[in-house]
Amino acid sequence: MHRFSFVFTFIAFAAVSEINSIESFRVHPNEKAALLNFKSHLHDPLRSLSSWTRNDNVAKWAGVKLSPLNSRVISLNLTAFALSGSISGDSLCTLSLLETLILSRNAFNGSLPSCFTQLRNLRILDLSYNALGGEFPNPLLKLDRLTELDLSHNMFTGQVHPWIGNFSTALQRLKLGFNGFYGEIPISLYVGSSLHLLDLSHNHITGVLGDFLQPLVYLNLESNMLSGTLPCFRASWEYLSVLNLANNAIMGGIQSCISGCSSLTLLNLSKNELAYGVSPSLVFPETLLVLDLSFNHLTGRIPRSFVGEPAKSGLLYLDLSNNQLTGDIPSALTKLKNLEALFLSSNRLTGEIPEDIGDMNYLQVIDLSYNSLSGSVTSTIVGCFQLLALKLNNNKLSGGIPPELDALDSLKILDLSNNQISGEIPLTFAGCKSLEIVDLSFNNLSGTLNDAVMKWSKLRLLSLSHNKFNGAVPSWLFTFESLQTVDLSANNFSGYLPTTNFDASLNFKHITGDNEFSLSLPSADSKIQISVTISDEHELIFDYKLLTLNGVDLSNNSMSGEIPQGLLRWQGIKYLNLSYNFLSGRLPTEFSKMQSLKYLDLSHNLFSGPVEGNTLSLGSLVLLSLSFNCLSGVVPVAQGCARFPTAFAGNPSICLENSTGECRGKLIEDTNNQSNSVSAKVFCLSASLSFFAVVAGSFLCTRTRNYMLQI
Repeated sequence: MHRFSFVFTFIAFAAVSEINSIESFRVHPNEKAALLNFKSHLHDPLRSLSSWTRNDNVAKWAGVKLSPLNSRVISLNLTAFALSGSISGDSLCTLSLLETLILSRNAFNGSLPSCFTQLRNLRILDLSYNALGGEFPNPLLKLDRLTELDLSHNMFTGQVHPWIGNFSTALQRLKLGFNGFYGEIPISLYVGSSLHLLDLSHNHITGVLGDFLQPLVYLNLESNMLSGTLPCFRASWEYLSVLNLANNAIMGGIQSCISGCSSLTLLNLSKNELAYGVSPSLVFPETLLVLDLSFNHLTGRIPRSFVGEPAKSGLLYLDLSNNQLTGDIPSALTKLKNLEALFLSSNRLTGEIPEDIGDMNYLQVIDLSYNSLSGSVTSTIVGCFQLLALKLNNNKLSGGIPPELDALDSLKILDLSNNQISGEIPLTFAGCKSLEIVDLSFNNLSGTLNDAVMKWSKLRLLSLSHNKFNGAVPSWLFTFESLQTVDLSANNFSGYLPTTNFDASLNFKHITGDNEFSLSLPSADSKIQISVTISDEHELIFDYKLLTLNGVDLSNNSMSGEIPQGLLRWQGIKYLNLSYNFLSGRLPTEFSKMQSLKYLDLSHNLFSGPVEGNTLSLGSLVLLSLSFNCLSGVVPVAQGCARFPTAFAGNPSICLENSTGECRGKLIEDTNNQSNSVSAKVFCLSASLSFFAVVAGSFLCTRTRNYMLQI
């Protein structure tokens, strides 16, 4: 019996092997030739189609699937093969039994061939993430068996065809997002019977948003120009899981009937014109993971609860920022035990930070900035032991920095700027070894830069400006390998600039891309961009980008001595502000080596000697101020006054160069012909420009949201 089974198995295996060996001969010859012809029109830098040869078994070709019944090609999936070129219609259209065609995440261009009408058996067509263009491909409307059509992330334009919703009675998923489609949503999409996923996001769709009469599961209309009021979506109450209407012009209030969507996992209504108060009857299901109502005109108090039973809520992300909400932060919010990101910034909230916020053990991001919160920074916040970002800036908080915050050993971003916080930086803060962004500017902090700061070796940005810190600027501060921005301006620091360790510090050569600016002056409005992503596994993925220019600001202190040579060896530095100190000596010739320098302010010091031409010849400079020093010499008109008209004010020994290279006359006259008021105006203009160039004030946090909840 066992021997018979072995013989039977061997015969079966041999038969299958024989079938496989002749598979290439059973494939329809026209289809094999068609695929080879399709390949011949493509650029294949990674040789992803290297298995496609005349002598190889078609069944083993990458991305090709044959029917087990007749060996005809039924599926072609070339996702992310790095292919480019146009889609050859004469080749693919020969595959008459093709059911699945996926060419996504390549670089195909041009328009779709009209012969696609011959692919009448096609069920799935995915051409997303390419560079295809032209108006909506009408030949696709002949494919009446399609269940999924994805043309997203291309360059299609024109109006969406009015029959798009009913050309196929089997169509379930339609993705046209990230194109250039315009016009109104076709009526056929409002009444289609089989459609359960619709994505028209990031187009130019206009008109009044209507209610959909079919039960949708996923609806994404983000970043269009839709108007009207928010529908109730009654036909989808039992099914709708993702509703994203962000960045449109929807107005009116948030109707409580929207909470009838009992299966919601994501609701994004941000960046609309929604107004009025949030009704207490607006209670969402426990299935809701993401709720984003930010950037609207919502007023009144924050509801005590957005879900029926907060302790059972699965809410991970709550964003009510940039509205006009008032009152205190309800303690009921702290009952959302699973919450990982809380954004309440830029409202009109008052009162104190709830003591029981520390009960939210899963919180990773807290942003309460730009409100009118008072009281102290509660020490109970250490209960949020997974915290990555804490932004409490631009409030009315007072008291000291709680030493208990050292328990937040995962904290990357700490912003307490623009408050009334006093005292010193606690020594216990040495435990916050993960800190990368620290902004304590515009407070009443004092003391020296103690050993706690020394432990923040991962620092990228440190802003302590406009406080009462004193003592010397420690040299170890400039040994942090990742340090990009230092602002210690407007304090009481004294002594010499550090003269050691510069060789190992602030080497910006590796910093590119996100930190490059093309603006004429740096903006002080935004220093950081926080990105929060909710993955398919319902996990929060936190990231941020530092947007400031790389540089150092030690202005408005009592620093003395000369500029150390090591400072001039920094590579990649974009701005340097040492104004309003007591620095002296000659301007170093090594400034010419700082080829990335865009903003240089050495005004209001005691520098003397001639103005070096090497400094003026820096082609990258956008702003230069050497005003109100004791400099002398001849300033070239083209490189000096023409580029920086106010850069040399208050240096009476500087004169302009004439055609022979000699002194033509005083740049700033000492006679009564120029009154003190005029000189003061010149000085104020220079000082204001210099101050505007400083990129280390309080920072706003702009966020990108990339919700990845798919069906």
